[in-house]
Amino acid sequence: MKVNVEVDCTPEEARRLMGLPDLTPIHDAYIAKMREAFDGGIRPEMFENIVKNWAPMGEAGLSFWQRLFEAGTKPGG
Repeated sequence: MKVNVEVDCTPEEARRLMGLPDLTPIHDAYIAKMREAFDGGIRPEMFENIVKNWAPMGEAGLSFWQRLFEAGTKPGG
């Protein structure tokens, strides 16, 4: 027997239905801090160091994402 259930709801409604926390305030604070950093004159190498610390698997994860973006920006890619 096969049963299909289709639920039509917004992502916000789905989050509430599953009991997941609302991370909007955290996201807003993160974006505000990033804007402050860029408005304060952050240099590209400073941003790279920040991303290295946040990237999964450190340097290896950062290298993976760099190769992925480079491949996506090549003509015909």
